Amino acid sequence: RIVIDPEVLVGKPVVKGTRLAVEFLIDLLAQGWSEADILRSYPTLTAADIHACLQYASERLRAEKVYPLHL
Repeated sequence: RIVIDPEVLVGKPVVKGTRLAVEFLIDLLAQGWSEADILRSYPTLTAADIHACLQYASERLRAEKVYPLHL
């Protein structure tokens, strides 16, 4: 459901078949939008698309490496 295409939004991850970036949808949720709010405003999306965005973000964060600074 999440695709990366250099021809769409300069390669940002988007919901397949849309120009809606994962980042944008995660930001809406962070601003307090409900899933229902998003689906109402973007009727081409499905609940599964929103869940795929959350899963994508979760996987990216899980793969993130953190290195301590030694001062």
